[in-house]
Amino acid sequence: MSEWRKDPIVDRWVVIATERSKRPSNYKEIRDEKSSSECPLCEGHEKETPPEIIAYREQGTGRDTPGWWMRVVPNKFPAVDIEGQPYLQERGVYQFMRGVGAHEVIVESTKHEPGLDTQSVKQVEEVVWGWRDRSLDLRKDQRLKYIQIFKNTGHTAGASLEHTHSQLIATPQIPSEVNAEITGMNEYHNRHDRCALCDIIAQELREGERLVAENRHFVCFAPFASRFPFETWIVPTEHQSDFGQIRAQQVQDLAAMLRSVVRKMTLMIKNIPYNIVLHTSPVNVQDDHGNYHWHLEILPRLTTIAGFELGTGYYINPTPPEIAAQALREIQEFYPLQKESELEVPRYV
Repeated sequence: MSEWRKDPIVDRWVVIATERSKRPSNYKEIRDEKSSSECPLCEGHEKETPPEIIAYREQGTGRDTPGWWMRVVPNKFPAVDIEGQPYLQERGVYQFMRGVGAHEVIVESTKHEPGLDTQSVKQVEEVVWGWRDRSLDLRKDQRLKYIQIFKNTGHTAGASLEHTHSQLIATPQIPSEVNAEITGMNEYHNRHDRCALCDIIAQELREGERLVAENRHFVCFAPFASRFPFETWIVPTEHQSDFGQIRAQQVQDLAAMLRSVVRKMTLMIKNIPYNIVLHTSPVNVQDDHGNYHWHLEILPRLTTIAGFELGTGYYINPTPPEIAAQALREIQEFYPLQKESELEVPRYV
């Protein structure tokens, strides 16, 4: 029978609809529209983007020229604007403020490919370093309270360009979803004197049925109350509240696991659309968020959010996480990848 499952961190229930259970073979190949051959994110098209903020590039090459392997630029059509002050204003019952923030695009490779799955582990490491470097730099702006890093892959998941890239939006307030996690983790810690995600990691490693992968510093599992088919979380085994605390060995292990999991999903369902969201602690706030545990969520977009979800906030997931995790564990990664480039030249910003 179907089950109502409650997320152990936030006050959110999910329906695991076992009677309409879907396995990988039940999902059709996703066909995305072909992209234009004139891609502004490809090497050689640097003048088609706003001036770069940072780039990891070969020594002796100039800004906004070829020679880079990871590049960050302002979004050409930003959702928020870096100029101004976020003063809260009121009009009757309504509150509003200027759309202050930062919106950046992390160009993850010179290669025109849709995802991270065909990149080398070393290249994915460079992407993670880019996420960290921008996070550490933007938090110097005291107006900003949260830095959301995310990746959309596939038209269904909101990607407007095929070229592999992620984005960053920094906001002057803490998102409600993150606030709910902060509240849930604080309440769990107050009851048990332990971290909720640390306990979840221990249980998933012990039971194994929702475990997808593990390495020295990270565990990947399908959450007990998964909202989406094949939803997975990558969580550091060491308790860390702030993604900005990530160390070199962790970057290596996160890159290897992230690429591996995305490859498994892509092999399972060709052109699978997905979102990746990084949840981390807020910045420039007085409250102590030491109970928070940062993590990466990979959210395939294989089902449609419809009236029930919009009306209630409850999700219906037709693929139990136990089946999803088993399917992902069994996928063999066998298709050819780019050669592992060690990128022995140092990064130049």
